[in-house]
Amino acid sequence: MRTLVVTENITLDGVIDATEGWFAPAGEEDVDQSDLNEALRQQAATADAVLLGRVTFEEMRGFWPLQTNDETGVTEYLNSVEKHVVSSTMTDPQWQRSTVLAGEVEDHVRELKGREGKDIVVTGSIILVHELIAAWLGR
Repeated sequence: MRTLVVTENITLDGVIDATEGWFAPAGEEDVDQSDLNEALRQQAATADAVLLGRVTFEEMRGFWPLQTNDETGVTEYLNSVEKHVVSSTMTDPQWQRSTVLAGEVEDHVRELKGREGKDIVVTGSIILVHELIAAWLGR
């Protein structure tokens, strides 16, 4: 059974929100993010699917596919990995290798975990993460 891995960018005071720009995923020239980039590379090597809530998916879809000079490898990884977006309103994900999961999240996640493959990563999507924890789907 595949492992569901939750990875979050969180401040020391517990904020999981990138709207204020505190996380620069593509890197800033004056900030050393080599440790973050290495962690992302390690995660990508062990995961072949991502699971996202609609808002996080839309934010990522609006940013990553448009990057042309990404030295972190995140753009290449996200464009090639299976992406699963949980949404009751989205019908067309408009990003290659993406599938919309509508209906019972628990059933979809159990099915994904039962497939052959590497880890499934959930990032951002804190409401989804709370649902997964409540359903004991992280095991």
